[in-house]
Amino acid sequence: MDTYEFIICPVTQVLPFDVDLPYVSEINGNALPNYLDWMKSCFRISATGHPALSVPAGFSSSGLPVGLQIVGRFRDDFGVLQFGHAFEQLSEFWKTRPKI
Repeated sequence: MDTYEFIICPVTQVLPFDVDLPYVSEINGNALPNYLDWMKSCFRISATGHPALSVPAGFSSSGLPVGLQIVGRFRDDFGVLQFGHAFEQLSEFWKTRPKI
């Protein structure tokens, strides 16, 4: 994080899935043996101690919500919140609601 103040990455590796499934068991043909495997992009960042924030980033072609994760420098929680707020104000994804 010496060169860049923030890292922008996916929140999760999959789109929202059926509520009746306990967890995603496969991504692109790769088996996921437990609940945590489908959330690697989240928990690996959390384990670093860097502040992270998830923000709405639009919808998939099938209308499912997607988000992105803003990761900041160690102890720069306020900077991450400011960046997230600026992103939301510029993108206005939070104003869009999916069709039901």
